[in-house]
Amino acid sequence: MKTKRTKAIYWIATIIFALLIIMDGMGGVSRAEAGQEVMRHLGYPMYVLTIFGVAKLLAAVAILQDRFITIKEWAYAGLAFNFIGAFASRAFAGDGGMLLIFPLIILAIMFLVYYTWKRYEQYKPANI
Repeated sequence: MKTKRTKAIYWIATIIFALLIIMDGMGGVSRAEAGQEVMRHLGYPMYVLTIFGVAKLLAAVAILQDRFITIKEWAYAGLAFNFIGAFASRAFAGDGGMLLIFPLIILAIMFLVYYTWKRYEQYKPANI
């Protein structure tokens, strides 16, 4: 891929993914009713909505910045743990179908965003 094309794909994918994470994080921080229903169904206490919401907002900020690479890596790792945990929680609660598959789809999207970031890093000039 060409450098400009890689950069465009990276930023478009990253911004869209970050917006999705921000919306999910805001839902957690505001304790949206849909989130509360899911937490009750899975057997989690309501305060985890706030914890997960704040963590997702911080992760979105981390993946949008390009200065602190280690923090960005940790944000991707934390989101991966979150999506894998969501899948496991749904599986242990006996959910099936799309409720079970959706966290894995989001995880796959995150891996595509991560892959484009790594490709972008290969082509980015060292002095930026």
